[in-house]
Amino acid sequence: MDKKINIVCERRLKKYFEISEKAFKIAEKSIVKGREQDAAKILEMARCYLSDARHFEKKGNYVNAFAAINYSHGWLDCGARLGIFDVSDTKLFTIK
Repeated sequence: MDKKINIVCERRLKKYFEISEKAFKIAEKSIVKGREQDAAKILEMARCYLSDARHFEKKGNYVNAFAAINYSHGWLDCGARLGIFDVSDTKLFTIK
């Protein structure tokens, strides 16, 4: 039986911030030529959700921070999946 995890602790939140921030930096540098406008929209949304996550974290609202950081990363995954970002890291992005 898998261990049930039902809280968002500071350690887990920090881990997801690190993963998503790393993915964001890679995506920014991996924009496919001709897809700059699409990439800008996706990166803007990812940046906004990342900012929201930091806001919630500062307020001690780790559940909403965790949700926002996952939305941020979801936008990056979407861009990778649609071929807007030319990335190959299958640990950071849902590709292939």
